[in-house]
Amino acid sequence: MQRLGCFKAYDIRGQLGTELDEDVAYRIGRAYAAFLKPRQVVIGGDMRLSTESLKQALAKGLCDAGVDVVDIGLCGTEEIYFATAHLQMDGGIMVTASHNPKDYNGMKLVRENSKPISGDTGLNEIEVLVRGNDFSTVNESERGDYQKASTLDAYIEHLLGYITPSAIKPLKLVVNAGNGVAGHCIDALEQRFSSLEIPITFIKVHHQPDGTFPNGIPNPILEENRADTIRAVIDNGADFGIAWDGDFDRCFLFDEQGRFIEGYYIVGLLAEAFLDKHPGSKIIHDPRLTWNTLDIAAQKGGKAIQSKTGHAFIKERMRVEDAIYGGEMSAHHYFRDFFYCDSGMIPWLLVAELVSRKAVPLSALVDERIARYPSPGEINRKLKDPQAAIANVLKRYETDAISVDHTDGISVEMADWRFNLRSSNTEPVVRLNIETRGDVSLMRKKTDEILALLV
Repeated sequence: MQRLGCFKAYDIRGQLGTELDEDVAYRIGRAYAAFLKPRQVVIGGDMRLSTESLKQALAKGLCDAGVDVVDIGLCGTEEIYFATAHLQMDGGIMVTASHNPKDYNGMKLVRENSKPISGDTGLNEIEVLVRGNDFSTVNESERGDYQKASTLDAYIEHLLGYITPSAIKPLKLVVNAGNGVAGHCIDALEQRFSSLEIPITFIKVHHQPDGTFPNGIPNPILEENRADTIRAVIDNGADFGIAWDGDFDRCFLFDEQGRFIEGYYIVGLLAEAFLDKHPGSKIIHDPRLTWNTLDIAAQKGGKAIQSKTGHAFIKERMRVEDAIYGGEMSAHHYFRDFFYCDSGMIPWLLVAELVSRKAVPLSALVDERIARYPSPGEINRKLKDPQAAIANVLKRYETDAISVDHTDGISVEMADWRFNLRSSNTEPVVRLNIETRGDVSLMRKKTDEILALLV
């Protein structure tokens, strides 16, 4: 079988027809059941045009293996995380390709308590089973049941548990779902806000789910995809803006001036908020940009713990350390009370409360930290030989370095600046992140210097 290019390091994602189709989806259902031996599994899917047929093929595979399936319909990935734990399911599967092009789709898999299934925790074994396609004959009398259900109300109530409703001051927020699946959650929150008299007004942009992506692929990390959010914030005089990727497990924030706030500084902001409420707690962070998070944790008496980049690694370390919060600069935010999983809804709710409590705009909450540890954001370069390029850069700087860390790629630290350079898991790309101690000109100089070496 040649169509297993869809199995990646952390999830399943591939081009329709060549790497993923209904036959593969059915086999994934059978293989997931054979590997995990679950009794009940919850499934859901995003707005892509291929999602429903893939989801039904997946469900058939599960049911043919004797598994009862609960389908919560159109949803975001974190709604599967929530439903798996809330309904005490043995596992959950989300059909989505997040921010990939529209001719792609995929799946994200978890087991009980929403523990991720990735390469070394079962995904490789599932791929072997899919490839072998050697499943037992279907026994009609032992097929699992299929039913539809909704966990939206319970999920919304859970989200509200992260804020104190009475603390929220009147706010006007731009929300850009990017024609992904965030819109129905915003609508449900809007209804609950109204009943609780929480004074938040939403300006909705590209709100309806649409798998044709009439306004472009929902991926706000790309600069060209931010203009509509920025314009809506400025035109409406909003307090801040929020934009999501397709399955809304990442959220991106824009201040009241329409300025995009790098995820790194939001990690610091949320770490500070949790440490203010829970002194001494542990915070998990990735190696790409670290100084701001380390500084805040030290100031607040918390413990910052580094983990390898990637949701499977962060979640595993969160559980081991029982950390209250974890954040990646890529706009993934993880919460102990959300089953150690990432959420794209909880971060902006917490920021809305911070803006309200401190009675200052979002810009005032991050400006000092941006000035103290400036960074240009992640820079990607396509290269023929990423590993050789990384080795070349390391050779140039390791002699002068205070420290070199190999947790994820190379993290090289000098007295006044540091950088992380790592290769992508899925493409011939290296990803560069640089920060300095308050020196923007040094940041620019060192960025140009390293980029010149990446050939």
